[in-house]
Amino acid sequence: MSLVKVNDEVSLYVEDTRKGTGGKPTIVFIHGWPSHGMFEYQFMQLQKKGYRCIGMDLRGFGRSDKPWYGEYTYDTFADDIEDVMTALDLHGVTLVGFSMGGAIAMHHAAKYLSSGRISKVIFMGAAAPCFTKREDFPYGLDKSDCDSLIAQSLNDRAKMVHDFIKIFFRSEDSQSQETRNWLFAINMQASPYATVKCLEELRDADLRDDMRKISERKLPVAIFHGVNDKICPFDLANVMNRGIEGSRLVRFENSGHGLNIEEKEKANDELIKFVDLEVPKQTGK
Repeated sequence: MSLVKVNDEVSLYVEDTRKGTGGKPTIVFIHGWPSHGMFEYQFMQLQKKGYRCIGMDLRGFGRSDKPWYGEYTYDTFADDIEDVMTALDLHGVTLVGFSMGGAIAMHHAAKYLSSGRISKVIFMGAAAPCFTKREDFPYGLDKSDCDSLIAQSLNDRAKMVHDFIKIFFRSEDSQSQETRNWLFAINMQASPYATVKCLEELRDADLRDDMRKISERKLPVAIFHGVNDKICPFDLANVMNRGIEGSRLVRFENSGHGLNIEEKEKANDELIKFVDLEVPKQTGK
């Protein structure tokens, strides 16, 4: 592991399996709200197959600095990711974003596509292009659901996280109690401030322009989504699939939101298949 200093003198925790072998590409993972380091099943298998895997804890989460100042927006997170990739001199990586991390990956790819650091993106249970409904977007959760989570976070954050985990998987008993305890523990490591500010961003952000930019640039995109997702409904996957030309939609029939845990073998197999896929160079401006 290492600490990488980004804007505002914030240090981010970065887990890095180091160099891949056999010319295998690098894969960068972005976690969701309010967790960190959820990709151990992917790291263990992928690094054995020669892939370099990198995961970073976003500011405010996990083992990274947790400032009580500044913005906790997708734009801030996208800049942080670019700073980390610049520090590590990464090029041609596959960016994997889970849940809120999927929304961040979408914004990063749209903002920094010309840098050449990103060659492909995987949206995994992504909270994108909009996490909540609006007049011209009848998908996702109601904004009042986010308001309720914010109120619960301010009143009893531990209870909020406990209840959130109840709907994280396909069913309450589809994963062991130990797995749910582990997820609770890593979610509670998040800053209370970041927990609330990111809920506000999830509630308000609209990334449809970013989605269009990604489609126009012909960036190779795969969409992994649990059919039984109660947090980011499967309708969001269909919206992304329709909105991003040439994107690949992979259905996880036996998963809720936590597809990389519930169907870890399929997630790994599909990830490798997409990462290894030969694709034409990007076009457009």
